[in-house]
Amino acid sequence: QVQLVESGGGLVQPGGSLRLYCAASGFIFRSYTMRWYRQAPGKERELVAEITSNGGTTSYADSVEGRFTISRDNNKNVVFLQMNSLKAEDTAVYYCNRRFTSGYWGQGTKVTVSS
Repeated sequence: QVQLVESGGGLVQPGGSLRLYCAASGFIFRSYTMRWYRQAPGKERELVAEITSNGGTTSYADSVEGRFTISRDNNKNVVFLQMNSLKAEDTAVYYCNRRFTSGYWGQGTKVTVSS
């Protein structure tokens, strides 16, 4: 069964940095394009970043382009999201998932950007 465990969230001041982690299991991780999503209070879940199966290609939402970096370690079945120059509007619960999801979602990890 697919398992996705996000971690690394917390409280950060505007302009600060945070690194998120997603530990995946239950599928052949190296074969899947992976994504990070986020859901802010009162908002629908949105796609923020994507990385292809071998890490060769990445893409980002306009709102995070130039500030966030998605990466992965296929030996450890982990996908990362390095978040720099954080803004208050980045406050959300962050989730990882496959591009072609099984329908399972993990618990997410909460990021709060506030002074």
